[in-house]
Amino acid sequence: MAKQAPSLMDTIVSLCKRRGFIFQASEIYGGIGNTYDYGPLGVELKRRVKDAWWSRTVTVRRDVVGLDSAILQNPRVWEVSGHVGGFSDPMIDCKTCKGRFRADHLDQLACPEKPSKHPGECHGELTEPRSFNLMFKTNLGPMEDSGSVAYLRPETAQGIFLNFANVLSSARIKPPFGIAQIGKSFRNEITPGNFVFRMREFEQAEMEFFVPPDENDQWYAYWRDERYRWYTDLGIRADKLRVREHDQKELAHYSTATCDIEYEYPFGWGELEGIACRTDFDLKRHSEASGTTLEYFDPQTKEHYTPYVIEPAGGIDRMALTFLVDAYEEEQLEKDTRVVLHFHPEIAPITVGVFPLVKKDGMPEKAMEVEEDLRRAGFATFYDEKGAIGRRYRRQDEVGTPWCITIDGNTLENDVVTIRDRDTMQQDKVQVAELRAYIDAAVRSWKR
Repeated sequence: MAKQAPSLMDTIVSLCKRRGFIFQASEIYGGIGNTYDYGPLGVELKRRVKDAWWSRTVTVRRDVVGLDSAILQNPRVWEVSGHVGGFSDPMIDCKTCKGRFRADHLDQLACPEKPSKHPGECHGELTEPRSFNLMFKTNLGPMEDSGSVAYLRPETAQGIFLNFANVLSSARIKPPFGIAQIGKSFRNEITPGNFVFRMREFEQAEMEFFVPPDENDQWYAYWRDERYRWYTDLGIRADKLRVREHDQKELAHYSTATCDIEYEYPFGWGELEGIACRTDFDLKRHSEASGTTLEYFDPQTKEHYTPYVIEPAGGIDRMALTFLVDAYEEEQLEKDTRVVLHFHPEIAPITVGVFPLVKKDGMPEKAMEVEEDLRRAGFATFYDEKGAIGRRYRRQDEVGTPWCITIDGNTLENDVVTIRDRDTMQQDKVQVAELRAYIDAAVRSWKR
């Protein structure tokens, strides 16, 4: 029987471990389900994705500020928000294989004993669906009793709502304005899977944009389009993206509109990011429960009102995975196959590789000098002097490095280096003194 070729997802997972993007957590002890550690390249990719999100959402705007709220909040927060009582998924068990599954995802899941079958199609007897709360419960202090119960936050949004009045007064800002946050969240998923697509511990990027109620629709359309454009601007292929509006049956009871930006992964279409109109639900709930007024006073109209909220929210881990999957290509050349990651230079873990052509004649010393100069200028660099120059190029292609610089005899004679483009493999001659300007211009003009 012929050996089955690995799927694209299996190939991505293998590359991530081999090249130091993502490792299985606690691997030497057998691991722990769907928990991962980011390696040297992965942590750089993830950091750059966060930086790109923060820059576009906060830094370049006048109407959005940042926040970093606590993971542990007063338990009343989650009771009032509805998470303790209603944050649950329908769960079923298979009495035959003892597998546990989300009842609403059966068509996307495989039987543990018969992977070609979905749960229920393998003649296993399924239990009736029952509710399973996704909150991680813990205890504060030395005593474990009902009075010490706390929860790991399942989302970062509630910390933003709780600080609405604090930010409003301290930042001297008025609606329409946003509060953004990147941070860890925790959900006790029944069936996590597909690598880092769905995990129990993950990092979220959320922004709550507070608007006058009569401006709700226009700002929803604005943020829906802006968030879609962020992905395409960073190189995600438009034919792999779509915006799916939720129908009335899917909408939360308090929402006027919600959509998902979806990507076509190797395992099918999946949610990459959601944009939701949360109306004034959260602010009013916390205001009523806490006795603290969470309103805005408009000095022009002399009226108090509770702003409506538009929420773009996505997972940083899922974003990083999407950039990895979308960037991956096996390019057939005349003599071999080139594996390349077409990362946008803004999110590539390494921006520039620097190589001496040979390990003699002063070339390593000059290469180190060029590499240090670029590193001090803020570029992510990698120095490599081992192996044939072609193999060094291939190694950098496989981790998505946009440019490689080679120091050779011409460099020592007239200070000219060879700079190779990852995507086209074309080479230019550039003066060392002009390298910074050359790379800066290439980053700004990069197109997929």
